[in-house]
Amino acid sequence: MGEGKLARGEVVSKIWEYIKAGKLQNPDDRREILADDKLRAVFGKDKVTMFEMNKHLARHLK
Repeated sequence: MGEGKLARGEVVSKIWEYIKAGKLQNPDDRREILADDKLRAVFGKDKVTMFEMNKHLARHLK
């Protein structure tokens, strides 16, 4: 993220900024996130729902 320590809510906000800037939401189902190479490393798969996203992020946060 290029930041120091962030609260969980701030991380989620930054991820959403990245998703929207990269137009990574499925245009047919906006609840679905289509992972690019960077997000694939975080999520472990090519697409996730916005609800699954938090579960995958939790593995990377303390």
